[in-house]
Amino acid sequence: MSPTVTTITDPEDERIADYRALTDVELRTRWEPPNGLFIAEGELVLRRALRAGYRLRSVLVDAKRVDEIGAVIDDAAVGEPAGDQAPFYAGTQDVLKKATGFHVHRGVLASFHRKPPASAEAVLSAARRVVILEDVNNHTNVGAIFRGAAALGMDAVLLSPSCADPLYRRSVRVSMGEVFAIPYARLEPWPDALDAVRRAGYSVLALTPAADALPIQLLPEAYRGRPALLLGAEGAGLSQPAMAASDQRVAIPMHRGVDSLNVAAAAAVAFWELTREA
Repeated sequence: MSPTVTTITDPEDERIADYRALTDVELRTRWEPPNGLFIAEGELVLRRALRAGYRLRSVLVDAKRVDEIGAVIDDAAVGEPAGDQAPFYAGTQDVLKKATGFHVHRGVLASFHRKPPASAEAVLSAARRVVILEDVNNHTNVGAIFRGAAALGMDAVLLSPSCADPLYRRSVRVSMGEVFAIPYARLEPWPDALDAVRRAGYSVLALTPAADALPIQLLPEAYRGRPALLLGAEGAGLSQPAMAASDQRVAIPMHRGVDSLNVAAAAAVAFWELTREA
């Protein structure tokens, strides 16, 4: 049975409050985690969130895509009681733009319930290769790192307390929904909790452009069994306390006078090196 569609004509309608001012990072940060929700944008991301078992709160779509997205929601709701189906809202592009603050060119937005946060201990125990992010507060970089981690064989991501939210809309979109595929947790207290990573059997590898760091392709096998790759924020890099807490500093050799790569690009290169077959 196809979901019932409710047409929204007023962008201030409280029924679509989850989607208000989506471009206001500060407001969304205050609204989404405390209310236990996140926003998925686009059909592909919607499908991946549903496949990963996230519970739908509501859907808001361009009226032209009602039938198409209704079929996706209908498939996902198979076996659920009719009363448990999430509200399905539709509006014109003008209504969507006024409500969200931007042109929703993909025509699909969905609000999902977050899952209970995982503990760092649980994430570490189930993984072999992990990524640790320190102060990476750019949502685009966080999303790209998750996508690279999923594609290149890393098993989990740990985040320092100040890292950006992986479930923020931009992170989710840039990751193409791969934030749903990679387990992650906050690592606290920082940086003292890096000792817990080491006790779990990992080698903490600090990626840095420092001249005295070991080229990552020369990393001994002893460090490759269970690597925990530590990455810092764009520009600032890793803090001295985090660097001091690592077991080995590693670098990606640069050429033509280039001093470093964007953190997401550097992460992808390092992921490939740490997961390649000898």
